[in-house]
Amino acid sequence: MFPAVGGRELCHSTSSEMTLTPQVPLKVGVLGATGTVGQRFILLLSSHPFFQLHALGASSRSAGMAYAKAVRWKQVSPIPENARDLVVKTCVPQEFAECAIVFSGLDADVAGDIEAAFRAADLAVFSNAKNFRREPAVPLIVPLVNTSHLSMVQYQRSQLSLQKGFIVTNANCSTTGLVIPLAALEKAFGPIDTCIVTTMQAISGAGYPGVPSFDIFDNIVPHIGGEEEKIEWEAAKILGGISEDGKSFDLRASAPLNVSASCNRVPVLEGHTECVSVRFAKRPPPSVEDVIKSLRSFSCEAQQVGCPSAPKEVIFVHEEVDRPQPRLDRDYQKGAGVNVGRIRPCPVLDIKFVVLSNNVAIGAATSSIINAEYAVLTGVVSH
Repeated sequence: MFPAVGGRELCHSTSSEMTLTPQVPLKVGVLGATGTVGQRFILLLSSHPFFQLHALGASSRSAGMAYAKAVRWKQVSPIPENARDLVVKTCVPQEFAECAIVFSGLDADVAGDIEAAFRAADLAVFSNAKNFRREPAVPLIVPLVNTSHLSMVQYQRSQLSLQKGFIVTNANCSTTGLVIPLAALEKAFGPIDTCIVTTMQAISGAGYPGVPSFDIFDNIVPHIGGEEEKIEWEAAKILGGISEDGKSFDLRASAPLNVSASCNRVPVLEGHTECVSVRFAKRPPPSVEDVIKSLRSFSCEAQQVGCPSAPKEVIFVHEEVDRPQPRLDRDYQKGAGVNVGRIRPCPVLDIKFVVLSNNVAIGAATSSIINAEYAVLTGVVSH
């Protein structure tokens, strides 16, 4: 086991444990299938080694139509053949009763009631929406950081008298890019007590049609509603631990993490860039060389149990002085890891660096899929 921070084991090796690879494909469904996140789910799931697209859900105006007719496709690859002719369903549990897993790409305006209904129907829901991230018994998981929080599913089920159903959420896209290098640094050097982050977030993070062209061309918008608060709160839940009785998250109560975020929308299509400065609780702080080594060597449980969508490298560290860059680096490893560069001393805190994450991959659908893979391979989802 690696050292814990706030009661959380940052990563532990499971290479010697038996994983439960499905012998037959597991049927899965996608809610919000016609939206931009739903489209990403469908692309990733269409060729998955053990998930099989079975049911697609969208609004009542799309229900009853073949998916290819219902969707306004906005991806660079064509609609997968195994999704084109699937008939779109309404987002009600009975239409997804045969699914072992349901992925939610629903907009937050409607996700809450729908996801709760699916959980109540004893279905396993992996959500990209924000609605349940603050619920006390719902894990908020970045799959390259805190898959151990899936242990809270057992308590969630017991509270609601469920056998199979639960909700697991992945984090806000900008939070995801931040906490991955923070987890690596805390694993190596102990708690970080202060983090200042300035984000430059791609327009795809606002969905489609997103930010009006008149607002974003030749411009930077220095406000994204609710984004700063999400980063500042979510980081503590993700990087914190679970109480000894397994009934709550400690939110870093024993080792507080103070995060100050400033979020900006920039005219980039995909890829969130974040400028980060951190201070370590332990003195003296690590050297730049030690920080680089710790980032490069960081690994996670999702890799160790063999999640097929997990990246080979959790963190790719650039040596070039002008990297990472969204256009050049966002699709490395299909956007499943993060890219870090410009690691250097900070004259105010201890260390500063730049991190780039693909907001529509590891920042969205890819995270949910790796979370589900891990749940299957470790028996949280039975098959």
